[in-house]
Amino acid sequence: VQLVDRMVHHRLVAGNRVELLRNGDEAFPSMLAAIESAQRSITLATYIFDNDRAGTRFCAALKRARERGVEVRVLIDDFGHLYSWPPITRELERARIPVARFLPTLVPWRMQYMNLRNHRKLMVVDGCVGFTGGMNVREGNLLALDPKHPLRDVHARVEGPVVAHIQQAFTEDWHFTTGQQLTGDRYFPELAPAGAVTARGLPDGPDEDFEVLRMAIIGALTVAVERVQIVTPYFVPDGSLITALNVAAMRGVAVDIVLPEQGNLALVQWACMGTVGQVLESGCRVWLSPPPFDHGKLMIVDGLWSLLGSANWDMRTLRLNFEFNLELY
Repeated sequence: VQLVDRMVHHRLVAGNRVELLRNGDEAFPSMLAAIESAQRSITLATYIFDNDRAGTRFCAALKRARERGVEVRVLIDDFGHLYSWPPITRELERARIPVARFLPTLVPWRMQYMNLRNHRKLMVVDGCVGFTGGMNVREGNLLALDPKHPLRDVHARVEGPVVAHIQQAFTEDWHFTTGQQLTGDRYFPELAPAGAVTARGLPDGPDEDFEVLRMAIIGALTVAVERVQIVTPYFVPDGSLITALNVAAMRGVAVDIVLPEQGNLALVQWACMGTVGQVLESGCRVWLSPPPFDHGKLMIVDGLWSLLGSANWDMRTLRLNFEFNLELY
């Protein structure tokens, strides 16, 4: 607690309810139901928002919300919005939904900030119900549809005071991208306790929040007593994280790391397998999950503390991308 207190402006807040949602089959219906019930505001930020069977459902629901008088704001990373063609931004603009692209450029290969991508996944409805985790808006998450490229993932539905931390991350990104401030009760209402989880939001990025997540992870490994459990799709940590994992294992902490058996990026999979040997030698255990590709990002320490959000265990995530995780007690 003291370590993270020194790094972030958010303080731990009690009284939160966190519901884990597996895959788009659980997450997307919950998110769409929240959109349909919105009365005042919807803020949505994502890295990828595909123009497919999932994306069009979200677009239609957001359009209906706007037509009811709900203030809707959608922020998509400029690289991420090109994962499908034509991009969903065209449909959102036709629906007159305010949409912005994070760090846009017409010539990305010449862009000096091409690596500084907004990898966050955030949605807040009426300022009081939040969603965050590792899930993009794409049909690969809907396993019931038998998609061509299926993905397993985990997201969280959140209620309670920590929702304001999720909303603040969105409003800061929106202001940076558009210059527009989102303030007032429409976006930041009073939030009553809703559950028994103590939590805070951990924004991370190549700005004043630089390396917040890396330091939090190292701190958690340092104080672990019995067990550390890690799930990540990409495992290419730097030397300091490898050392922290190895020291924990050598102290007698059971360290279990779950990685996809089959990666979706050949070069990253090659680098990941090259890293695995460096933690196996000191007693960490590495498990390979069978297909479909597991895109989830989760860390649990001693069954008491967890980290859930958009961040992978690689240096692009922990040094270059803008990320958002929840720290949960």
